[in-house]
Amino acid sequence: MIDISIVIVNYKGWKDLKKCLDSLVEIKTNRFAIEIIVVDNNSNDGKLEGFKKDYPSILFIENDGNNGFANGCNVGAKKAKGDYLLFLNPDTIATEEAIFELLNFAKNDDSCGIVTCSQFNENGKKYKEVRYFPSIKTLFGSFRVVNKILNYKKIATDFENHKKIIYPEWVTGAVIFISKNWYEKLNGWNEKYWLYFEDIDICFRIKKLGGNVVLLRYVNILHKHGGATRINVKTKSLTKTEVLISKHVYIQEHYSGIKRFVIQFLLVSNNLIIKSLVAFFSCFLFFIPKMKVNLLIYKKLINYYFSALINKNWLSPRSVTYKSSQ
Repeated sequence: MIDISIVIVNYKGWKDLKKCLDSLVEIKTNRFAIEIIVVDNNSNDGKLEGFKKDYPSILFIENDGNNGFANGCNVGAKKAKGDYLLFLNPDTIATEEAIFELLNFAKNDDSCGIVTCSQFNENGKKYKEVRYFPSIKTLFGSFRVVNKILNYKKIATDFENHKKIIYPEWVTGAVIFISKNWYEKLNGWNEKYWLYFEDIDICFRIKKLGGNVVLLRYVNILHKHGGATRINVKTKSLTKTEVLISKHVYIQEHYSGIKRFVIQFLLVSNNLIIKSLVAFFSCFLFFIPKMKVNLLIYKKLINYYFSALINKNWLSPRSVTYKSSQ
């Protein structure tokens, strides 16, 4: 009997993945039984076969393309035998104790749709825990400042330092623990997202169905963050553009009517103004990698907006949902 199926989606993050798998295969306990499933999003660099030989107890699945995080998670979950699913990033290091605490909490609280934990980087810095769903109040820098000032007392109360358990509106997809029952209620991850905001989306749907999103501060997992998405200039510009695209997908999914129109309009206007200015100044310093990234982001963003206008579709052209609709 398998208690927990650990699903890891990988794309050319082999160095971090090795450390992650090494930490997992070392777990020898009678408190729970795990299986490990790695979905490789078509890295196509010849390294997958070596990993299969080095980790014979792990199920490796080669996806038919770089289909994004949500699709990779769903591909892995289809093969899962556990009563619970733990979606982990390949740049995380999880301990037996951390996994047990996540399982123990989920087992004892049926209202818990998703449970996660505190995450720290290699330098011991804790990642952000105060997270609210995207809205006009939270999507734009100046609006966020005003919102924090107006809601200072509520934020302080919800996330008081002494609290061991907190309830953010959403949590990062790097560590998502969910029961198979809840996963099936949701019909899995939303594959309209290629990368980013799929974690916000799944938390929003959990809340919509009456479930809680829980973060256990007394449980810690190491998270390097950004390994496979910052490999080079090309990859960095691609993933940073997808952040902007996924915001549009999220608004289209969860808003309607005049509110949806206003937010989409503000997003487009904000992105075009800011990215145009940044791209203009980057033209003079294009030989600096960071400036080159800005130019590439601007180019990709313009292409995306033209595509969205022509096809009347906010989806990323990289998402499997977009591809299947063509």
